[in-house]
Amino acid sequence: MEIGFSPSDFTYFDLRAGTRSGDIATLFPGWQAGEEHLVVFVPHDDDLILGAGYAVLAAQANGAQVSAVIFCDGRAGYSRPEERDTVVATRRTESTTAYARLGIPSAQITRLDYPDFSVISRIGWLLPDGQHGSFATTIPVLRNLRATRVMIPNGYREHIDHEAVARIGAYDVPQVGDPIVVDWGEPTTVRSLLEYGVWSDFAPEDALIHGAPNVIRANRALAAPAEAEEAVAHALMAFQSQQQIIAGLLDGRRARRLSDGRVIEVYRWFEPRPPLDYRPYTEAVERIESEEH
Repeated sequence: MEIGFSPSDFTYFDLRAGTRSGDIATLFPGWQAGEEHLVVFVPHDDDLILGAGYAVLAAQANGAQVSAVIFCDGRAGYSRPEERDTVVATRRTESTTAYARLGIPSAQITRLDYPDFSVISRIGWLLPDGQHGSFATTIPVLRNLRATRVMIPNGYREHIDHEAVARIGAYDVPQVGDPIVVDWGEPTTVRSLLEYGVWSDFAPEDALIHGAPNVIRANRALAAPAEAEEAVAHALMAFQSQQQIIAGLLDGRRARRLSDGRVIEVYRWFEPRPPLDYRPYTEAVERIESEEH
């Protein structure tokens, strides 16, 4: 199946502002076509396709290179006992095929090979046993890739590995551009982060802050043509070993369809380093003092 999408195939929505646009900058502010390298942090190899497949296709259509950093080796993803010793190798082969079907060649896949259900114990730089943790890996990887955008998984009640990878992304990625540990590679600025959901809804924080309905927790959305879902389904079919596991997720994808046949994917844009604005505090202090007189 040949992938061939153009920028005009995708529509982007700011769910907080209630606006739509044909500009991918709605998802990635300040987008610079031809100069972007989107890196997707992937807890388990099929998560990118399930949660960020349309975004990957849209980014490619808008002139970006796309790479994936897969954190876990997939050792827990066997559905029959006799597959236990071969599932890691099987999934490596399957994911290479699946990603190629989405336009991501094997050369653009980085595998960290952490054991499933174990990423959380690897957060940080130096671990209690003296080994290096995720920080010592993600910073060099992103600097070497010259990443300009990073997508991270939903860190709210999906999976302990998703939560861990989301934390790594939210806290490590902004430091890729800082003038620190410069022997790990030349600092390069990651311009924005975007959180994608695989199967669980996002945290309610953003909706609560903006006074939005609690059922609209994502703040960005992308509408893609039906052919994008066909491309995603074609990629997912490569994961023959995971069909029992993802069957329910595939059934749930029908709810993504709009009445005109297009399909949607939702995300949470966030500022990883929200600045501290002192003005409300100075106003509050002065108001309190003025009321005392």
